Amino acid sequence: MTGTITGTRTRGATVTRYETEQTGLAAGVEAGRRFLGGTRDAVARAWGVVAETVSPAGWLLLVVTVLGLVSAFTWGWAEGWVVAVAGAVLLLAATPFLLGRHSFSVDLAFDRDRVVAGTSVSADLRVVNESTRLALPVLLDIPVGEGLVEAHIPLLRGGATYAEQLTISAAKRGIIQVGPMTIGRGDPLGILRRDHTWPGVQTIYVHPATVVIPSSAAGLLRDLEGAVTPTVVDADLNFHAIRDYLPGDSRRHVHWKSTAKTGKLMVRQYEETRRSRIAVVLDLESAQYASEDEFEMAISAGASLALQAVREGREVVITASAEIPEHARGQVHSITSLPTVSPRAMMDGMSGVAMSPHVMPLPQVASMTDHEAPQLSSVFLVTGSVSPVTRLRECSIAFPADVQVTAVRAELNAEPTMRQAREIRVLTVGALHDLSHLLLRAATA
Repeated sequence: MTGTITGTRTRGATVTRYETEQTGLAAGVEAGRRFLGGTRDAVARAWGVVAETVSPAGWLLLVVTVLGLVSAFTWGWAEGWVVAVAGAVLLLAATPFLLGRHSFSVDLAFDRDRVVAGTSVSADLRVVNESTRLALPVLLDIPVGEGLVEAHIPLLRGGATYAEQLTISAAKRGIIQVGPMTIGRGDPLGILRRDHTWPGVQTIYVHPATVVIPSSAAGLLRDLEGAVTPTVVDADLNFHAIRDYLPGDSRRHVHWKSTAKTGKLMVRQYEETRRSRIAVVLDLESAQYASEDEFEMAISAGASLALQAVREGREVVITASAEIPEHARGQVHSITSLPTVSPRAMMDGMSGVAMSPHVMPLPQVASMTDHEAPQLSSVFLVTGSVSPVTRLRECSIAFPADVQVTAVRAELNAEPTMRQAREIRVLTVGALHDLSHLLLRAATA
């Protein structure tokens, strides 16, 4: 490579580089390097194909065949020849099952993508052989969450269609990922296998079970403007009384009839009205629940409260602790809010809630909820049977005194009870349907 520099100091400099062709030994070395790189890539790709094609049983058969050849050549064992020949015949017999390529069109359509826990969802599977050739029987693998559903596709003529209805169980609340689907072609002994995968993934939301909550219970106010509070303010909607004018009062609030009667300025006073803003605080700490079923009942109770409020157009806030690494506990505080723009979005968010030992305690979650969502009128603390009343009282202290705090404790098969513990009302729910009855009792108490 050669380079020349031309120009002056006032005009700058121009750098020109000339590339020279490599000849002789350098060109040969470069060609050899490219050949070795291409060979290495080809070998890596071939090995990847072999590793995906040969099953564990195939590798075992290959090792047995090699050992049979070694023993036959080394010690002259007739048994080694028998083993080697038998292994080679099986490998050769399995190879034709891999020949050809897949020409299938696969469609999996669900009748619905949102279900309630404890039910099931149906899906219509449709496989079409788009080629004009005969298609051998194949096995279609459909991952469903952590499980696997297998559909056996029979022999299909060119253009033929195979249809089957599948039933997927949704016994537990959660989010189920269905796919990607894989068609596997292989020999009957499972020695060799060739897969073709469709990358599409479908999502099924399994919502928690809920009960209907009376709209007049537990602070779910039905008025449009808000609920009247004892607090007296200078500007609002609900008239309260007349008082003397003070410096700084707005002239818009002057009551001129009273001013004319008394001979001095008089202004109006109002009672503060506040919209019904509800918070549902979920306790995700696994140590506060006696079992997983108890946690599921607690989530169903919280979902029932939030769902009724969202359906009535109330302003609802649903909070829970975010996942915190073990090494950061006590140093990192984080909460997450579930979407409440619609009942569907709220229930989708409830489907993904899970308990964990790596979350903040409920008192910290309550404190952060009050900070992030001020001016609440009613708060529901949803927790398990292990959570003591003293812990719930500590949570209630985080909210202002005029906020109604109710704790909902899930305890399987317990007698439904309601008790007042100073700043907080504690409802013990033994079954999900007990929640509505307890809230009605609390509203009339």
